[in-house]
Amino acid sequence: MSGWEYKVVPAPTKGQKGKGIRGAEARFAFALETLMNDMAGDGWEFQRAETLPSVERTGLTGSTTEWRNLLVFRRTVQAPVDDFEPELLPAPEDVAAADDAPADEVQDMEDAPQSTGMDAEFIPGEGATHMATDNGVEETSPVSGMTTSLKNLASQRKGTDDAG
Repeated sequence: MSGWEYKVVPAPTKGQKGKGIRGAEARFAFALETLMNDMAGDGWEFQRAETLPSVERTGLTGSTTEWRNLLVFRRTVQAPVDDFEPELLPAPEDVAAADDAPADEVQDMEDAPQSTGMDAEFIPGEGATHMATDNGVEETSPVSGMTTSLKNLASQRKGTDDAG
């Protein structure tokens, strides 16, 4: 994630001498040019010049308002990527299978063809809810207490037991 970092510096108040530069106006422009080029060399982009009030003390109890000329610069700041430590979460199917079934059944479930729940047949009946939703998440039927995937797995096992 990137953001901006700002730097505000006072504008030059007097000109700077340079080779071939004559006159107060040219010297002032050269001082401003030098300051802006130095800031750009450090990656700062010029944004704007501002004239802002500054309240300053005068004597023991008095104060006056002085107007200050400031130059505003900015540059991009990249958030450190090293601070971010992603955590890899287990897949939802692996967690459910590991918690509910013994290890040998988990292996059998991994070898069995996977049903997405989309091929499950919905037969409305008393107290039944639909088995598979549009997003593939299965709901448990209050009548049987089983999901369609478990029913399919049971029928596949029953078919292999009868054949053997």
